[in-house]
Amino acid sequence: MELRAALPFGIGTPEEKRGSYRAALRAAGIEPLEGSSSLDGASGLLLAGGTDVDPALYGQQRAPETDDPDSRRDALEAVLLLQALARDLPVLAICRGIQFLNVALGGTLVQHVEGHKFPRQREVHPVSIAAGSRLESILGRREFVVNSRHHQCAGRLAPGLAVAATAPDGVVEALEMPARRFVVAVQWHPEARIDGDDRKLFDAFARAMERGHGAPR
Repeated sequence: MELRAALPFGIGTPEEKRGSYRAALRAAGIEPLEGSSSLDGASGLLLAGGTDVDPALYGQQRAPETDDPDSRRDALEAVLLLQALARDLPVLAICRGIQFLNVALGGTLVQHVEGHKFPRQREVHPVSIAAGSRLESILGRREFVVNSRHHQCAGRLAPGLAVAATAPDGVVEALEMPARRFVVAVQWHPEARIDGDDRKLFDAFARAMERGHGAPR
């Protein structure tokens, strides 16, 4: 059976950025489904990077550094994420995706952090990976050097999420949802480095999709 993952984007997402997610999914044997308003026909959900999540969703006023909201995208991703969690479908969340995951489940964001936005650098800083985490089992290590293209990060964690990696300054770099088969969220951009160990995240996502529905673990 062909693996398909829903891949929502904002209207203003550049084609170059869309293409990197498509290529990373296809390298793992997953066909992206764009423009879907439900998960019908999909075996998983990828929440990609993009503009900032609307601060109104977590009870804050918009800071000067925060993008104008994309309410349509926020609403669509909320529907798709809740469907995925209800069906226990695998979820891989990247950059904006980790932030949206935290907000959608009741957490907050820090609207601006310094020292984390270097869009042209392949390697920026190390992250410390939590012992026993799913991320550790995927990457096979406790420290990993990542790229970094964000200016926001998770603040108060939503119920049910666990920190899987942190930057040296304490910024949350990965979250997981232990009560689901596969919910892995990272703050960096693995789709930009699928020629290296970041490819393992997409391969693990594909394996989780292949296993189909099952009891949460």
